[in-house]
Amino acid sequence: MKIRNVAIIAHVDHGKTTLVDQIIRQSKIKDNVKISSMDSNEIEQERGITILAKATSVTYGDYRINILDTPGHADFGGEVERIMRLVDGVILLVDAKDGVMPQTKFVLRKALEADLKPIVVINKMDRPFADPRRVVNQVFDLFIDLGASEEQLEFPIIYASGLSGLASLTEDISEVSDMKALLDTIVNYIPGPKIEDGILLFQPSLIDYNDFVGRMGIGKVFRGTIHVNDMAKVIRSDGSTENFRIQKLYRYNGFSKEEISEAHSGDIVALAGLSDIHVGDTITEINSTETLPLIHVDEPTVQMMFLTNNSPFAGKEGKFVTPTKLEERLMKETLKDVSLKVVRKQGEEAWLVSGRGELHLSILIETMRREGFEFLVSRPKVILKENDGVLSEPYEEVTADVPNEHVGSAMELLGSKKGRLIKIENGMNETRLVYHMPSRGLIGFMTDFLTVTKGFGVLSHIFLGYEPYIQDLSLSRKRGAMISMSEGYTTAYALFHLEDRGDFFVEPREHVYEGMIVGINNKETDMVVNVVQEKKLTNMRSATKDQTVVLKRPIEMSLEACLDFIDDDEYVEVTPKSIRLRKIYLKAIDRKRQNKIDSMAE
Repeated sequence: MKIRNVAIIAHVDHGKTTLVDQIIRQSKIKDNVKISSMDSNEIEQERGITILAKATSVTYGDYRINILDTPGHADFGGEVERIMRLVDGVILLVDAKDGVMPQTKFVLRKALEADLKPIVVINKMDRPFADPRRVVNQVFDLFIDLGASEEQLEFPIIYASGLSGLASLTEDISEVSDMKALLDTIVNYIPGPKIEDGILLFQPSLIDYNDFVGRMGIGKVFRGTIHVNDMAKVIRSDGSTENFRIQKLYRYNGFSKEEISEAHSGDIVALAGLSDIHVGDTITEINSTETLPLIHVDEPTVQMMFLTNNSPFAGKEGKFVTPTKLEERLMKETLKDVSLKVVRKQGEEAWLVSGRGELHLSILIETMRREGFEFLVSRPKVILKENDGVLSEPYEEVTADVPNEHVGSAMELLGSKKGRLIKIENGMNETRLVYHMPSRGLIGFMTDFLTVTKGFGVLSHIFLGYEPYIQDLSLSRKRGAMISMSEGYTTAYALFHLEDRGDFFVEPREHVYEGMIVGINNKETDMVVNVVQEKKLTNMRSATKDQTVVLKRPIEMSLEACLDFIDDDEYVEVTPKSIRLRKIYLKAIDRKRQNKIDSMAE
């Protein structure tokens, strides 16, 4: 059977996963395909985004088309970079209304650098205000800006609606009833994999797990043939080797894996038999010393500290709380996520975890939380570097789609974070603003941006590079924290009498401890409050009748909102049941002492 290996790449929410679902449905592998069935991860389904790259395969005539679905968010760009080695072509999806977005530029640059053949799909043609001609012109401009060759500029264009399962060679998709045009283009335009006989070379780019066989490496057979029960050798990035027996081979077929006895050059398969197989390892024959090039992934730009939980409530809600378990889990994550870096602080129960962005790290935190881990995390910080003796910080290209009536407020906010306006594009109802700004300015920025745009603004960003550090960029929040002065259960009486001082995160009868942040102060300074105070009861009759206490609803803080809110002297306490905010030093006297030490050091 002839093989075609192709990856689907695009900006977040441009319809990659939905398109793959429709291809699987129309290939008759499975009729009752739900929308976004490829997003099998629980967090992916909740958030409606793809986090992990996934492999699938469909049969079309005499061809087997291996399809790799990739994440669209910039923070998971490491997943995209890894799979470029596996495929011979890419389907670049672009929204017919939104057009070219920051991540579109990133994924296309990686595809062109890998010399892959592109097919451009203008998706969501059934959207209101779809403008495919404008979008096609944007795509051509993007190809030219990224230095595409003349051959790469001769890309075919498909017009599609992934949701309806339609694909056409013309803008009028109402004349077609299926996605045959896209599948024909893949078969005719994307070249087949290079078939090489000789000594086996296999390299995993993704890691999967199976309860029966353990860890599996998903990758491509670059050369030779691989058989079940063969003895093979793994050559790791540090040069160490290990011999093992190939226990199982799996080939993807729709949403399932089918067991096979052998795989040939050009095949994308899952291999089991090595308990600690890693991304980028070379699997070869026992007598061979030849290795494949290591998979290059861009360096992380954001870091935060993970610590064992030392709050008064430590160990009450979590299943895994010891430093050994925490370190083991973090190191396990680095084995499958090559864009994540973990370093333990010497002599402390703390780990410096570096990733590609806030979302990248918050997804790791949420995953660990659901697995039963309990720990503390610090405020995210950007990773600074020295370039030619000059202190430099990461910069991002920020694209903001803002309703026309809120453009002034959005520009003022972006300017306050030291953003440089690059381009303005006026639309019918909204304006697109393109800025270059420090990554530091984006930490905690989303809440303010949604506030000034009344919730209608859309923000996306992508890493540009390092530029000289800006000294006068203020990142401290405008309002202080309300801190509990003692442990106990909050009372409606206490909260009612403190309501005019700020907004609370807690409800009555909620267990709090000294040093825990229970709300936001209306003023810039922190304030210690007594939220556990109870009404004094006497045998004297009150002159007025008791009134029912009516409280405002507390602010519900998601994990991302907590990470955005905290300052340098605060932690987020993460447990399977709760997310709490707290000061690093729980006692007021310790905080005063530390502030004095910090002021003397300055």
